[in-house]
Amino acid sequence: MHEMSLCEGILHIIEDNARAQSFNKVTKVRVEVGRFAGVEPNALRFGFDVVMKGSVAEGAALELIERPGKAFCFGCLDTVELAHRADPCPTCGSEQLVIQGGDELKIKDLEVM
Repeated sequence: MHEMSLCEGILHIIEDNARAQSFNKVTKVRVEVGRFAGVEPNALRFGFDVVMKGSVAEGAALELIERPGKAFCFGCLDTVELAHRADPCPTCGSEQLVIQGGDELKIKDLEVM
């Protein structure tokens, strides 16, 4: 389950920010997750609760903001949303696509005290 290592990375970022900005409690963490990021939301939530124990983010709420998969289509020269990475263009049916979004995983913001 790679979500645990993702949560450990999130914790490192939180701890670095806590030191740099002098806060001692995180109440909410908002994370953007792209459709193609390969992240299982329930596993990430579970891992988050486990990894944050004993840290400034213990008990913090995790809010996941899902981002769509996007690709540029060479067939219709449009940027389209995709449900799956291997889907054809929903507009013209072309399979000549270049992924342009949906693989991100980033902390959007923190609510702190």
